[in-house]
Amino acid sequence: MKTGILRTERLRSHRLSAPARSVTDAAGHMLAVQSQDFTAGRWALASRTRGEPTLRAVDRAFGRGDLVRAWTMRGTLHIIPARDLRWVLSVTSARQRQQAAGRRRDLGIDGAMVEAVVAAAVPRLRDGGLTRAEMFEVFAGIGIEPGGQRGIHLLSELTLDGLICQGPVVVRDGVSREQRFVLVEQHIREHAAPDDPLAELFVRYIDGHGPAGVTDFAWWSGLTLAQSREARDRAAERVVEIEQGVYVAAVRPRRASDARDVLALGAFDEYYISYADRTAVCAPENLAAVGPGKNGMVRATIIAGGRVIGCWTHASASLGSPPELFDHDGRDGPADDEAVRAALARFTRFLDG
Repeated sequence: MKTGILRTERLRSHRLSAPARSVTDAAGHMLAVQSQDFTAGRWALASRTRGEPTLRAVDRAFGRGDLVRAWTMRGTLHIIPARDLRWVLSVTSARQRQQAAGRRRDLGIDGAMVEAVVAAAVPRLRDGGLTRAEMFEVFAGIGIEPGGQRGIHLLSELTLDGLICQGPVVVRDGVSREQRFVLVEQHIREHAAPDDPLAELFVRYIDGHGPAGVTDFAWWSGLTLAQSREARDRAAERVVEIEQGVYVAAVRPRRASDARDVLALGAFDEYYISYADRTAVCAPENLAAVGPGKNGMVRATIIAGGRVIGCWTHASASLGSPPELFDHDGRDGPADDEAVRAALARFTRFLDG
């Protein structure tokens, strides 16, 4: 597939040129949005939604219980529709545990420790949930030191068990980056139950990320290639193979007539991060500037015509500072400076609204 066509189709699939009606619709379409940077994860949903939804609007969706955040795949936090959390974990939790097993052994985490944490934390969680710091206080109160990533790994283990998730956003002055851990049984009102969860995961990935292939799905989901090929085979009648090994959704969103050509996407955005090969949307010589770097960070990007043309930071955008645009190679023509400023201004309105 020609890269220009691939980028155009991915922009549609990602709801970047075909925005969803609401933040929750955008989340449902994408299924899971990478969100270890919580502000970036919330912006990822807003940037895929019509109009100009604000940070507060996204936070209200967490408060209503429509959205949650959890370690859904690759041991990484994602925003996911609450109703989809259980079945997604039914597919990905075993693989996540396998990948984390060595580190958890090093931290002394075993079944007895997890049982002790559950017994201590559940009664406290029943009264509106606990912040991460409060959860760590519970751990320390029963003699379990949460430092050295032990606390985070325990929280992840309780999430993979289907016991907890991150729900309502803690109210703070300015931009809050904290949520309360809540009990799934109390917080999530309904659970979707697809007939074939493994196939469903492949279909939903292609819906929100196609055109893409099995190796892309394997990277995104954290599943093995064998599991990913099985997922593809079981989903074969629900996706369309447009060329060998490349799939799109059976029904795709329609591109908006006023779709923006220049977009400011947040750190770890799915448009860049969720593929095994990112060179279709970012020139190879610029991949290192975007990431992942040695620290695992992936920078916020400016894209024009679906192609990464530079990077920016949330802080600099709020201050009105210009982005870092890459030297242009002439393939697509330079981005309009005013369009770049408008894209960054949309992010600042998202924060301030």
